[in-house]
Amino acid sequence: MSGRKVALVTGAAGGIGLAVVRGLGQQGTAVAAVDNDATALEESTQKLIAEGLEVVPVLTDVRSPDEAEAAFDTVQARLGPVDQLVNAAGIMRPGKAWELDEHAWEESLAVNATGVFTMSRAAARHMVPRSSGAIVTVASNAAGTARTRFAAYCASKAAAAMYTKCLGLELAEHGIRCNVVAPGSTDTPMLHSLWSDGSGPRATLDGDPEAFRVGIPLRRIASPDDVADSVVFLLSDRAAHITMHTLTVDGGATLGT
Repeated sequence: MSGRKVALVTGAAGGIGLAVVRGLGQQGTAVAAVDNDATALEESTQKLIAEGLEVVPVLTDVRSPDEAEAAFDTVQARLGPVDQLVNAAGIMRPGKAWELDEHAWEESLAVNATGVFTMSRAAARHMVPRSSGAIVTVASNAAGTARTRFAAYCASKAAAAMYTKCLGLELAEHGIRCNVVAPGSTDTPMLHSLWSDGSGPRATLDGDPEAFRVGIPLRRIASPDDVADSVVFLLSDRAAHITMHTLTVDGGATLGT
């Protein structure tokens, strides 16, 4: 396809990442779907291909610098130079800040922050010689708002967001834009894992004063597509003059801060 864009999306086997792959594919972008879950990645990719989208699975552990570099080499050989990167891979390991074990802390940083670093660095090395490209990191509204029991998640997402903005400052002279999308509670398996019973959705909407957590003023939980639409926008030419920006998609849960 003439003028076709090529995108690489991490965390592509489910949740927000999968929604981003579909959203990009539906507008004619060739997408490399990156994940470290081989079974889920194959299943999701086959469904997207059946929908007529150009999607290629690339099994990758984003924590590994070598695998990150190899992923870009593979995608370039199969689809062409990567124009867009979306860092959507992420994990959540809840626990009180003063009771966290080292593994939960290190794993959170490895996936949520180091994964953004390895993939973004590899992307920059491929984009700079062509003086074009766009990177979007899916962080969280928790990157700028303290949450009880989510210290590792908040800290790792804050690191990912600030790294992305610093990268955007340095890559601006090369015409490469780097932005952040900060979702709030989104209807994904990650959110479902925090619910112990059928009252989970209501509790998310209402908030929890004892945990200093505001509810959602719009009175709805985001769908993965709500977040994906924002990612697709920031990658597009319609956002050509936007860089180093955080677009919060949380229904007002952080009160516009």
